[in-house]
Amino acid sequence: MDGDTTVEGNHYLSRAEEILAILDTHAAAWKPILAAYYGIEFSNAITKETRAGLISLIPLIPYIGGDENPMTRHLLRSTTSLALYKAMKSRGKSAEETGKVIYEAVVDSVSRMQERSFELSDDFIQKEKFLAQESQKRAYPGNWVWEFVEGNGVDFDYGYDFLECGTQKLYHAQGADEFLPYYCYLDFVTQHTTGWGFARSMTLAEGFHKCDFRWKKSGITRKGWPPPFLTGE
Repeated sequence: MDGDTTVEGNHYLSRAEEILAILDTHAAAWKPILAAYYGIEFSNAITKETRAGLISLIPLIPYIGGDENPMTRHLLRSTTSLALYKAMKSRGKSAEETGKVIYEAVVDSVSRMQERSFELSDDFIQKEKFLAQESQKRAYPGNWVWEFVEGNGVDFDYGYDFLECGTQKLYHAQGADEFLPYYCYLDFVTQHTTGWGFARSMTLAEGFHKCDFRWKKSGITRKGWPPPFLTGE
């Protein structure tokens, strides 16, 4: 693989097989959706092209602290979708088309996952406050920066305000700004903790000054295709 020879680049190169394994899991969910829309031949070809594209992207992923930073996992997962978007774009497919494929695949995958349980505790709050404060030191330019927001128990119980987004930075560097809102919309599917509802009224991807993640016990997560930013809701 050609790419960055810095410590940062070498960090991800040393984990290439792990990152490709993440892609294999994602691609297994994408392939039947791609085949349904575009045919098996296209699905097989785009999967191969996505894998090749990811290999070239691996040394370009910003280093944000490795496994010591819990956001590294999110950065790696967003890179697989970036690779698919770039492969689809090279074949004339739009950001919306790629977003819909990934959305449907994630909906199907989440429907087969075991529900998670969660109780808001003082230990959790203190840990999340600490992680937020660490992010605000901005030790790594490619990292997220966020604030932990304590809820009032009425509108929401806890949340985060993301002031900078690692995925946004990566996608911008790769000329994939138009795809970012579709990737961010997946949060409404992946947030499936039993007894909790997820809400968000703004995102950096849509030009706002922050992403306001909010969770409410016994709340409702409103999701569905198309995303609100396509319908003007």
